[in-house]
Amino acid sequence: MIDFSTIEGMYFVGIGGIGMSALALYFRKGGYDIAGYDRTSGMITDSLASNGCTISFIDDIDSMPDLYRAAENKGKVLVVYTPAIPDENKVLSYFRKNGYAIYKRSEILGAISRETDTIAVAGTHGKTTISTMSAHLLKQSHVDCSAFLGGISKNYNSNLILSESRFTVMEADEYDRSFHRLSPMMAVVTAMDPDHLEIYGDHETMIDAYNIFCGKIRQGGTLIYNCKLKGKIIPPEGVTCLTYGKEPGSDYRYFNVEHRRDYYSFDLETPAGIFNDLHFPFPGIINIENLTAAIAVALKCGVNESEIRKAIILFQGVRRRFDIRVNIPGLAYVDDYAHHPEEIRAFITSVREYFRGRKITAIFQPHLFTRTHDHADGFAAILDTLDEVILLPVYPAREKPIEGVSSGIIFERMKLRNKFMMEMNEIPGKLNVNELDVLVTIGAGDIDRLVAPIEKRLKELRER
Repeated sequence: MIDFSTIEGMYFVGIGGIGMSALALYFRKGGYDIAGYDRTSGMITDSLASNGCTISFIDDIDSMPDLYRAAENKGKVLVVYTPAIPDENKVLSYFRKNGYAIYKRSEILGAISRETDTIAVAGTHGKTTISTMSAHLLKQSHVDCSAFLGGISKNYNSNLILSESRFTVMEADEYDRSFHRLSPMMAVVTAMDPDHLEIYGDHETMIDAYNIFCGKIRQGGTLIYNCKLKGKIIPPEGVTCLTYGKEPGSDYRYFNVEHRRDYYSFDLETPAGIFNDLHFPFPGIINIENLTAAIAVALKCGVNESEIRKAIILFQGVRRRFDIRVNIPGLAYVDDYAHHPEEIRAFITSVREYFRGRKITAIFQPHLFTRTHDHADGFAAILDTLDEVILLPVYPAREKPIEGVSSGIIFERMKLRNKFMMEMNEIPGKLNVNELDVLVTIGAGDIDRLVAPIEKRLKELRER
């Protein structure tokens, strides 16, 4: 057990990460002194600084406030880090050398999960969208909730939601088996496509890890999983297991989906009866499936049908998840965080459905050398379904380069005629707005730095 009662401050190594920043803000709101290090500044670190956190962008112990730099204060301090931080990081090395109490982000989330009725959303894709949808449905009802989100909710302009409710929504990250530290009352599993094989070795081992996570659900709790995972999920004893999807036999089944002019209408079969003619204005056909999972969570937590109907109409989405930045006659621009072949497939399918019959140009930044190596064929196959593709260099994140692995191995496998390779700094200046119809940016790395410049350029050029 982590004793927070004797702690004055917490230092976050990698504080600018979406998950770390939510934790930092949570403890800052709780009255703790918060400081941290990250490599670069951005919107997230700016927001943390405005809330009283001390942020450094220099990997040097002299950049730390006295409370954390003085080893005699180590009993008053907790240090939190993520696996994305390299071992040679000087700040983290100093804390280790001097015997500070050091915890992974997942350990802190695990401690929080044991203190509340936690709803943990796991899966190789869809986690952020479903957790944000679930939090929104709970927040807009009499039930309420707190939430740690893996993206910035547009409804709340934050990745952290606070309340006095007994429910807490959080994402369950499979990387480094982090989700094994959680103790949820309810869990959702969205998908188990092969990913992070540098951690698990093979797909079957990864599936085993998901089943271990499901076994962490408290006795008397609930597991809600995608109907497509039947036969892979092993229902834990003492846990209510429910499925969602469009397949017949799903406990929560969506059907009769129609794309109207500016919204989707659909019917939803639930154990409590059928909800007819639900209206959902958020784009992307895949999000009907995501919303079905979130509605299942909300109903199990006590949200009623009337509250759900109202809340889904108000859902604004998550930044970098089917994030429509420009949508004017003859020109649209959508940004998305997808970084696994199956995520990209779902995104492109949704784009094709939403912008029917239009030309789609994609800018894609592969994320991680290991993922690029493991899924080069899959990336090439799905990118080939587009009309035009620009490939950026691999974003390494926590990894060191792997010999022979680059965006080029995807490029070489692609059969698409209109394919190009570019550096990121070339993109804004080379976009020809007169040849664009629907532009999408795809990736989980620093491709998000292109979003504002592209949006600005497209609007400026179209206004001329």
